[in-house]
Amino acid sequence: MDLDRIKRDITQVTLELLEAANLRADDGLVIGGSTSEIIGENLGSSTNMEVARAVIGTIVPILKEQNIYPVIQGCEHINRALVVEEEYAIKNNLETVNVVPIETAGGGFATAAMEIFDRPVVVEHVGVKAGMDIGDVFIGMHIKGVGVVVRSKIKEIGKAHLSMIRTRKKLIGGDRSKHY
Repeated sequence: MDLDRIKRDITQVTLELLEAANLRADDGLVIGGSTSEIIGENLGSSTNMEVARAVIGTIVPILKEQNIYPVIQGCEHINRALVVEEEYAIKNNLETVNVVPIETAGGGFATAAMEIFDRPVVVEHVGVKAGMDIGDVFIGMHIKGVGVVVRSKIKEIGKAHLSMIRTRKKLIGGDRSKHY
């Protein structure tokens, strides 16, 4: 496992996603992933906190620099709840829930977010405009609007499949309507 390579790849794909998604200040970007998949193991079988800290620790400063809030999805054992900064939850009127993600119930990414964020809280639902899925953990339930795939030359982070998504406005009005 090459952590430096993982950090470089994460940096590149995060910047590509930000460029494609055209997010505004105070938007959220959901990140879901499996450290087990990144190291080549089966989903949920081998949580690796070193990898989790490398991924989340790389993404968070990039997003903060752009005034974008990281929204980190936990695993199915906490119903794919999300770790967010308290400020984001307040600004978006999100209801917090009473759970603390840990390696065995929440996963590596959510656990690392609890360590790295300034004032982490957990919420059940968000509706964001973009996201990154590392290891096919299904972030789609947290994306609002019409999803559009974002492609990168980087197809995997470690050994985990990478997919990214942004949204676009719905096209309404039919054939005679004009759209921009």
